[in-house]
Amino acid sequence: MKKLMIIMIAIVVTGGINMALAGDAGTGAAGPAKKLETATFAGGCFWCMEPPIEKLKGVTEVIAGYTGGHTDHPKYEEVSSGRTGHAEAVEVHYDPAQVTYAELLDVFWHNIDPTTRDRQFVDSGSQYRTAIFYHNEEQKRLAEESKKKLDASGRFGKPIVTEIVPAGKFWPAEEYHQDYYKKSAIRYKFYRFNSGRDQYLERIWGKDKDK
Repeated sequence: MKKLMIIMIAIVVTGGINMALAGDAGTGAAGPAKKLETATFAGGCFWCMEPPIEKLKGVTEVIAGYTGGHTDHPKYEEVSSGRTGHAEAVEVHYDPAQVTYAELLDVFWHNIDPTTRDRQFVDSGSQYRTAIFYHNEEQKRLAEESKKKLDASGRFGKPIVTEIVPAGKFWPAEEYHQDYYKKSAIRYKFYRFNSGRDQYLERIWGKDKDK
C-alpha cells in the first residue's frame, strides 16, 4: 500500500511538472507582439488609396481620414469645402518585418498623379493635394530619395510637386468612408472609372500600374 501511494504521488508530481513546462512552451511559442509602424499618405480621394495599400502583406490596417489642417475634429463637409486646410489621407499601420516603407512608397507613387498641385483627377482643391507625411527622419530620407529618383526618370513628363512634410495630427474620417470600396462597391467603381484615375495610371505605368 505504501509503495502504491509513493507511485501515485510521483505520477501527480511529474504530471504537474510536465503541465508547467507545456505552459511555458506555449507562452514561448506565441512570441512577442508584432511592433507595428505608421505611414501617412495623401493621394487625392481617400477611397481610392485604401484598396492598393490594404492588399499588401504586412499591412494590418488602413484608415481614411484628414491631416495637415488647422482645425480639430474636422468633418467631411468642412474638409471638402477646403476651409480647414486638411488633406484627405490614409494612415497605414504595417509590420516592417513583412513590408518596408520603401515598398509602401512605391505603391503610393503608382496610384497618384504627382505632377498636379491641389488636384487629383476630377477632384480639385487643397484637400486633394498629394503629400507624404513622414513620421521620422528615416521615412523622410526614403521619401525624398524616391521622389528624386522618379523626377530624374522623366516618367511623368512634368516635375513632381508632391509635398514631403512632417506628420501631424490625423483625424479618422466618418465610419461610412472607411473601406468605402467594399461597403459601396458599385458607387465606388462608378466614381473611380469616371474620375480618370485608372486611365491615367494605365498611360503612365502600363503593365506596371498594379505594382
